[in-house]
Amino acid sequence: MAEAPTILEGYMSLSAIFANTGLSETERRIILMTNNRLNGCKYCMAAHTTLSQMAGVNGDVIDALRRNTPIADAKLEALRQFAITNNESRDWPSQKQLNALMTAGHMRQSVLEVILGTALKVLSDHTNHAAHTALDDAFEANHQDVVQPVAAEKRVGRQRAYNPNCLPTNPATYAPTADRSGRCC
Repeated sequence: MAEAPTILEGYMSLSAIFANTGLSETERRIILMTNNRLNGCKYCMAAHTTLSQMAGVNGDVIDALRRNTPIADAKLEALRQFAITNNESRDWPSQKQLNALMTAGHMRQSVLEVILGTALKVLSDHTNHAAHTALDDAFEANHQDVVQPVAAEKRVGRQRAYNPNCLPTNPATYAPTADRSGRCC
């Protein structure tokens, strides 16, 4: 990010905004670490494990996020599941998935805050992938091999959900397109 000051500024600004959401520290860490795993970012999995430990996030929650296993707390698990849905569906959740999040005690605001956290991780995880960022010594104790990202596996050959208002997309890249009103699909 140091090679592109605007990317660094965007990351820092988005991080500060995400820190001011209505989500707790643990909830924010769930969104970030879930996306790290799904995006296959070894650097961020190690870094956010360390940062979560420093922030006092329950060790069982951290372990569940690293192992991709359910979190014992139903409200936190619902948030983890919705973060997975958001990443894997490129934010095309079903009404049933939205209802599951609300039923667990989250507000509609949480849906948008998951999107914000996911956007933050796209910026940092993809930067680390492109730059082949080496793991810092400070995070080495929490290094783990990250298997092929689940989201990437599901996207290979996947057809984007149909939205009749969207203009055609490039199926090779699933590049964002604008719909007929000019909004991004």
